[in-house]
Amino acid sequence: MKFYPVFMRVAGRRCVVIGGGAVAERKVASLLAAGARVTVVSPRLTTRLAEQVTQGAIEHLPRAYRQGDLASAWLAYAATDDDTLHAAIAADADAAGVPLNVVDRPQWCDFIAPSVLTRGDLTVAISTSGGSPALARRVREDLEHALGPEYERALTVLSRLRRHLQRQSLTSAERQRILTRLVASDLLEQLREPDRAAVDRLLAEHVGRDVSLASLGADLQ
Repeated sequence: MKFYPVFMRVAGRRCVVIGGGAVAERKVASLLAAGARVTVVSPRLTTRLAEQVTQGAIEHLPRAYRQGDLASAWLAYAATDDDTLHAAIAADADAAGVPLNVVDRPQWCDFIAPSVLTRGDLTVAISTSGGSPALARRVREDLEHALGPEYERALTVLSRLRRHLQRQSLTSAERQRILTRLVASDLLEQLREPDRAAVDRLLAEHVGRDVSLASLGADLQ
């Protein structure tokens, strides 16, 4: 089965995680990182999830799943070891129109969670359409070696430059030409250390003498 790749905005939206074990803990962490309002339904929780309840980071329903728990949810995860329960949750989710992921059970999934590599705001998602999560992890690990911190720095520079160019009297084609040429230059190589003087020379060459890391407010870590 092929899945449609998409990034969803969950900030401020209610997301439900059914289960309180280590897998549920990972799903909660990823949802919180994206700004979701998370409700966990489970009679038991890991130590970390219990701490998050105490801190007010997540809502907890300390019981087994009940029909209706998905009401008003934006999406849901089921991470238990009970396939009879999973089937019931999948039916409820379908009836409520709530996208559901049942961990390691693609037959009940409306969406699947890819293996993810992040470099700041740069996100690379790898999926095998549920065929082999282990291979997806291996691909991510290979990419971790290929995509170093210079990619995060490049995104910082290029996103700020893009906003700068949008304020100039340039056509869309002119802006795209500048950005494309800069990406094709040795920008990434100069950002690996990083060499700030070399990056400033590239910006001056491709954009203009008045453009620099300082003028863009690009603070390279």
